[in-house]
Amino acid sequence: MPIARKTATVVLTLATGASALGLGATALASTGGAGAPEAAPAAAPAVRPTGVATWFGPGFYGKKTACGQTLTPSVVGVANRTLPCGTLVKVAYRDRTVTVPVLDRGPYSHIASWDLTAGAAHALGITDTVRIHTRIVGRAANVPTLGLPATPPAEALSGGAAAE
Repeated sequence: MPIARKTATVVLTLATGASALGLGATALASTGGAGAPEAAPAAAPAVRPTGVATWFGPGFYGKKTACGQTLTPSVVGVANRTLPCGTLVKVAYRDRTVTVPVLDRGPYSHIASWDLTAGAAHALGITDTVRIHTRIVGRAANVPTLGLPATPPAEALSGGAAAE
């Protein structure tokens, strides 16, 4: 069976190449997060590239997320049941893409894999439960300001003229 042998060779070659590039099972190793042990990092939980997403916000404004941030309308982030706090996830919906940090646990709906903050849902143009595409792209420090928009520079507030 020459076809089976070629298929096995291609799979072995791809696996060897990925391993040489450091893309094995530990490529996305966890680097901690809320409640993570101080021991050696474990492999990241498996995350499907597409999933159902819901969004949350108004009833939770002013409350702390599981990762320690205070939820406001301007917070841009995502809740996931298994990814460590601070994991950066690139989320795509239709023609929009945004990279957001994991800053909460959830969703608590059994049909969804992701729960976007109202700020993230707004940035993606989402108003209902939808199917999104996701990819883990990195990590950010889990700090209380995670997910807040950057503070605008003084020039933007003064119309372009810097105060002296």
